[in-house]
Formats: sequence, structure tokens, C-alpha cells
Amino acid sequence: MEKLSNIGLQKEDSKQVADKLNELLANYHLYYQNLRGFHWNIKGVYFFQLHEKYEELYNTALTRIDAIAERILTVGQQPLHTFSEYLRVSGIQEASNLSDGKETVSVTHQNLSTLLELEREILRLAAETGDEGTVSLISEDINENEKTLWMLRAFLS
Repeated sequence: MEKLSNIGLQKEDSKQVADKLNELLANYHLYYQNLRGFHWNIKGVYFFQLHEKYEELYNTALTRIDAIAERILTVGQQPLHTFSEYLRVSGIQEASNLSDGKETVSVTHQNLSTLLELEREILRLAAETGDEGTVSLISEDINENEKTLWMLRAFLS
């Protein structure tokens, strides 16, 4: 049996990276859906700022979801694609019936922290296996997520 994938990586290494990417994909879907709910339901003095910010964040998340799923396919694996799988795999929980600005920002901060922790795991694993494509994808995402976390912390302080 061939040990190298179509892109020249060890198949077993690619499977391990893809499993972690699928975990990230599931978490991103819950993060995305939480942001949609916050965007729709936000109330109070921060309405205008947060309504717009949540739309920006969920549009960014949607782009990242697509990139993660395509990377999973690129390394020769199948991306998760049902909500039951996302709910089973994700460490991020559904946020329901939240409309307060500080509360929704706090949940967003927690969700983004979960994504960042997982991205750092994937970065280490991808680097160890020589998967430069995944390293590049995740490195860029980490940079943006760190900046967003900083902004959310500033809002909450």
C-alpha cells in the first residue's frame, strides 16, 4: 500500500492532521452559529456596534469553515458535514437566547479561545509532520484570532 498521499505527505500523518482539522471545523460551525444568533438577537446600548461586529465575525468564520473543509479534502480525508457530527465533536456549546452585549462578547471570547487553543495544537502537529499547507492556513488564522481576542478583552475590561 502506498504510504504517501497525492500531495506527497505520509497518509497516516495526514489522517491525524485531518482529524484535528475536523475538530476545528466542528468548533468553527458552533462558533459561527453562535455569532449568527448574537447578531440577530443583540439588544441594548451596544446594539449598533455589536450587530455590525457579529456580522463581520460570522462572515469571516464562514470563509474559514470553507478553507478548513477544503484543506481536509486536500490532505485526502473527508470533512465532517452534519450538525449532529459538529455537536458531537465540538468543544464549543450552543449559546441560546442571549441578547446582552457583555454576555455575548464574553461567550464569543470563550469560543474564540477554544478555537485558538485547538489551532495551536494543529499548528504543532502539522509542523511535526511537514504539512506546510496546513501550517500556513492555521498560522494566518491564529494571527487574526489573537487580534480579535485582544479586541474582545478590551471591550470587556
